[in-house]
Amino acid sequence: MFLQVTTSLGQIEPISIIMFFMFVGITMYITYWAAKKTKTTSEFYAAGRSVTGFQNGLALAGDYMSAASFLGIAGMVAMKGYDGLIYSIGFLVGWPLITFLVAEPLRNLGKYTFADVVAFRLKQKPIRIAASIGTLLTITFYLIAQMVGAGSLIKTLFPFLSYEMAVLIVGGVMIGYVLFGGMLATTWVQIIKAVLLLGGATVLVLLTLAQFDFSPIELFNQAGEKYTDAVLSPGGYVKNPWDAVSLGLALMLGTAGLPHILMRFYTVPDAKAARTSVFVATGFIGYFYILTFIIGFGAMVLVGQENIASFDVSGNMAALLLSEKVGGSIFLGFIAAVAFATILAVVAGLTLSGATAISHDLYVNVIKKGKSDEAGEVKVAKRATVGLGVLAISLGLLFKGQNVAFMVSLAFAIAASANFPSLILSILWKKLTTKGATYSIIVGAVSAIVLIALSPTIMVDILKQETAIFPLKNPALISIPASFLTAIIVSLFDKEQEAEDKFEEEKLRSYLGIGAE
Repeated sequence: MFLQVTTSLGQIEPISIIMFFMFVGITMYITYWAAKKTKTTSEFYAAGRSVTGFQNGLALAGDYMSAASFLGIAGMVAMKGYDGLIYSIGFLVGWPLITFLVAEPLRNLGKYTFADVVAFRLKQKPIRIAASIGTLLTITFYLIAQMVGAGSLIKTLFPFLSYEMAVLIVGGVMIGYVLFGGMLATTWVQIIKAVLLLGGATVLVLLTLAQFDFSPIELFNQAGEKYTDAVLSPGGYVKNPWDAVSLGLALMLGTAGLPHILMRFYTVPDAKAARTSVFVATGFIGYFYILTFIIGFGAMVLVGQENIASFDVSGNMAALLLSEKVGGSIFLGFIAAVAFATILAVVAGLTLSGATAISHDLYVNVIKKGKSDEAGEVKVAKRATVGLGVLAISLGLLFKGQNVAFMVSLAFAIAASANFPSLILSILWKKLTTKGATYSIIVGAVSAIVLIALSPTIMVDILKQETAIFPLKNPALISIPASFLTAIIVSLFDKEQEAEDKFEEEKLRSYLGIGAE
């Protein structure tokens, strides 16, 4: 016996509109405040390195906990059961890797982008161009998923707005954050969003567990009784174990290669604060993913899979439907506004990292060969911000109505295949050469895109072919080893003495922070 859907979702809800405008108003005031403090390149790209470890940890959590995490994982758990947890674990386990291998060297060796680290002892031009391609590809695919999600979500929450208007609003507000407030404004938008999201999800879980005498075991028992024990066992979503391994690799190593996450380590004053920020972020993100698991099962039992599917086959509305079921329309309005804030914060972070790659990596280090005045660099960064904002809006409109869920996994696959191998090898392997790193980035990016185009995700799910040329849904199992092997083989055949000679200098700065900016 399933519940009938009686929901205000899809209708005009005053509380959602009020909270939406409150969030935009507060964050626009923060942007105005940040704009007065943002004059130099360091202030625009890295908030003047003035963010504390704890603040940056919250901002990292805010940057990372996207709408795909909140709405998507809760929906996946609600519709598929236990297997929804594979995304939660995959997203989380990349963080210890960042803590122990990436955070400290990145902060000590770099200035604004991860390309600074890769190019530290290698030739600047080819590395900067290749790294910028990897960065912009990752960001573009991530942006498409966020913008299409934003348009669909806002259209559902505010029915008087068209999809096109929703995409324009998200793009316009996001451009405002980054253009005028730079990293400082973006950081505080992400901190506010993280606090709202963690607070809202916590209240939602408490209200849900109150229906089961605060016993998660009782919740899971009722889910098993209602939908059989299959929802409590693996295999409901990822049936092929190789697919599970490939997806896990993409999520884990992709996290350590996401440009908008990596550039956040430059906002703190030193390596110790960088490690602290990862520790704080890991704690908040781990806590959040435990909450999404309970939210998903709560929606499965209290709302029902059929009712969730009637709104969205993928289950993306599960958390919103559950919030109204346990907290009424006012609580739905709050959670809906938080979901919108989530998209805005992530899109702002993505745009800023893209603008930084264009202005710092391409304009300053490739076109100007490292000789550029600060005013000119900030001007290019702001133009790049507007350009990327227009691109994000255009892509959001172009992909209207398309199934773009695969683009998040493709963004992670590119980050894991193109960005991560060259980054980690540049830090740890003395014999890495310029050609090795450059070809590694290109092979990783191209193989990830080609293999996902030939996979069941595109050929079967979207193009409706009977079979796919490449059997796995995620390319990481092939594209990551291909990228590492390319870097190693090319470097061994292309000895670069100057790069080897500078490795000891790099190691000293990496470990001790001597000369870090």
